[in-house]
Formats: sequence, structure tokens, C-alpha cells
Amino acid sequence: MPPVHSSPYYPMDNPAILSLLRHTSNSGATPTAGGGGAPTEKRRKSSSSSGGGGLLRMLKLFPMLTTGCKMVALLGRPRKALLKDSATTGTIFGHRKGRIVLAIQEDPHCPPMFMLELPILTAAFHKEMDSDTVRIALESETRTHRKRVMEEYVWAVYCNGRKVGYSIRRKHMSDDEARVMQLLRGVSMGAGVLPCPYSGGGEKEKEAGGGGGGGGDGELTYMRARFQRVVGSKDSEALYMINPDGAAEGPEFSIFFVRLR
Repeated sequence: MPPVHSSPYYPMDNPAILSLLRHTSNSGATPTAGGGGAPTEKRRKSSSSSGGGGLLRMLKLFPMLTTGCKMVALLGRPRKALLKDSATTGTIFGHRKGRIVLAIQEDPHCPPMFMLELPILTAAFHKEMDSDTVRIALESETRTHRKRVMEEYVWAVYCNGRKVGYSIRRKHMSDDEARVMQLLRGVSMGAGVLPCPYSGGGEKEKEAGGGGGGGGDGELTYMRARFQRVVGSKDSEALYMINPDGAAEGPEFSIFFVRLR
């Protein structure tokens, strides 16, 4: 994971974050967004698995149907019962040796309205998934009220309370990212592995440097889910992952967008 650039703990006195946390259905049993609360019993257990354990945990969360390109999809299942009026689609993907990319869409058939390469290695993100609670906070230091918070470009990134660096929102997708979005058009939710488009070590592989680490960094893992979108104000929004079929068990994954006032 990239080195910490400032204080490792996210400031929990931020009223925007605190107000968004009140919307969490299980707020009494989960840590705060900054990770500063008392550790749960699950956090006390040492993880004996490697970085791939996070992917296995995601695979257990979703029903699976494997296709020729190793995609995991939910096909032929009723979707309307799983969707809420304010739900949106979120996708996390990245090459095994690269960084993860966050893409947010109104639905899987629309182009992403928000795309960001996070300063988090894919293997490190899978380890975070082992804790059953992943909270990513994106903080913008731009003091303006002329646009919505998700329209900002420069973000400080926190993962479970630790500052991991900065990211810039993408205006346009790279070729690698566009390929992933195209392959996942038929996936409403799921997790799995996509093969690397380049099998050799030619010039194309060397030039494919964008979007989660480039084509030379091995197979690409992904997780796609529906998120409940909560708008706290013009300066704060949150996305809470909706577990399939309303299951109470499974990883808790939340994304917070906050702009300093």
C-alpha cells in the first residue's frame, strides 16, 4: 500500500461523515467510518489467508454462473426485487499486481458517471475485505458550492480510517477500463476474474499502462454490486452496498464522498 502522507486516522469530528453514518442500518454493531471505534471480535482474529482471501469472501457473497471468460454473473434472475429507487451500480476492479479502480454507474448499461483509480493495491484491498467491513472515504478540499460533491476532481482517499494517498477523477476511460466496462455490461452484480487481454510480452503489453495497473499485471479481479445512495447534503453523499436477497451476513462495504466546507 502506498506510504501514508499525513495523519493515519480519519478525522471523525467531521459532521458530514457523522450524519451519513446515521443512515447505516447496523450502526450499533459496526465501527465508525474512521475505524477509531473498539475492535470487534472478527477484527481480533488474525488473517491466515493471503490477499486472495478477500476475493474468495466476495465470491461467497454472490451466487455464481461461470462463462467462457470466467465472469461471474447473475443471469435469468429477477432483478426488480433487489433494486431500490435510489440504488446505483458500483464496480471495483483491478489487476492482481496493480491498483483498484472504482466506477459508479446509474445501471450497468450506462457509461460511468464517476471513475477513480484509488491508491490501493488490489492485493491490499482483498486483505481489507477479510475484515468484513470496508469503508472508503473520499474527501475533497475544494471549497465551492457550484457543483455536486461527486463532480469534484481531486480527492484524498481513506480506507478504513487510514489515509492512503490522493486520486484524480477520470474524465475519460482508458482502453483497458472501457474493455472491462464492456465485458461487464450483462452483469448486474457479482464477483470474479477476467483474463488479461495480452498473453505475450510484446509492445502492446508494455504500452497498456492505465486502468488498474495495465495489461502486464496479470488477471483482473472485479466485484460489482448495487449500492443504496444516501445524499446528506450538497457536500456529502454515501453509498452502502446492498447484499443480495437482503442477506444480513456478508461484507459491509461503504463509500463516502465529503467536501470540506
